[in-house]
Amino acid sequence: MSEERGDGGGGGSGTEFERVLDVLRTRIADGTYAEGTQLPPQRELADELGVSRDTVQRVMREMNSEGWIKSRQGSGSRVVKSPIHLRASEPEAPRVRAALGTFIARAFAQPTVQLDVFTLTSESLDAHIRLQAERIRLGEIAPQRVTLRMLLPSESFDHPYPRAQQPNGEEGPRQDPDQPNRLQERLRGITRRHTTSLRTALRDLQAEGLVPHASVEIRHVRLTPTFKLYLRPGVEALFGPYKVIERPILLDDGTEVAALDVLGLGSALTRFVNDEGDPDAPGSVFMGSMQDWFDSCWELLADPV
Repeated sequence: MSEERGDGGGGGSGTEFERVLDVLRTRIADGTYAEGTQLPPQRELADELGVSRDTVQRVMREMNSEGWIKSRQGSGSRVVKSPIHLRASEPEAPRVRAALGTFIARAFAQPTVQLDVFTLTSESLDAHIRLQAERIRLGEIAPQRVTLRMLLPSESFDHPYPRAQQPNGEEGPRQDPDQPNRLQERLRGITRRHTTSLRTALRDLQAEGLVPHASVEIRHVRLTPTFKLYLRPGVEALFGPYKVIERPILLDDGTEVAALDVLGLGSALTRFVNDEGDPDAPGSVFMGSMQDWFDSCWELLADPV
């Protein structure tokens, strides 16, 4: 799942796999590895990050399947796509293709940061908030209050994606019946890991005295996200549908499963801006309706985590 893969991501061999995956994604997100550049050789990455070359190879396979990089034997791996929500372009029009990175940066540039989020896993949100946490530690920004409310899908039922599938036109036995559940548990593991990371990043800022007040409240709702929604209440919103794709997914034991998944990393986000002077403007109407939808789900449908 790619969040943002879906808003899910990662499989492979345990915590070291996940750590290396996070490091490389963050380096692409912050421009260390820009689009079109070659990644360092696998052996060099393995030595730098203190893992086996096999772990690096698994990470490369995962990132290749998500569309971050293109690997070719003998030529290494090259960053071929900077997902739309990571691009640094600053949108100006009220409704345009937009970047999550600049949206989060604008939020954290304010004395009071308020975010309402509905997403599948919180994976890319985690990456961007951790980037802002580093900016706070460097003294580049100094918000006084950070409040994050996040709606996530319930863990009590299986979602239509990710799920195992048979290749088109191929005959033979069906996939192992346990595989769909393993894919769902993988998705839940991704979500737990990134929500924990988010909580820790903001809690540490408060504990270190860098942000006087920082809170994260998460609630589960019995809905499968077909879109992602980021709201700065009364200011602006980002909205984007998840794209359904076919891709291989690596499980923790190294098994590769042909699956239907959703792609969040490459999905287009649309920005809507509240026009305080014209409540009937398209951006204002959209923001108002989506804020009402979020608040109603938060109050009436969701269960606290």
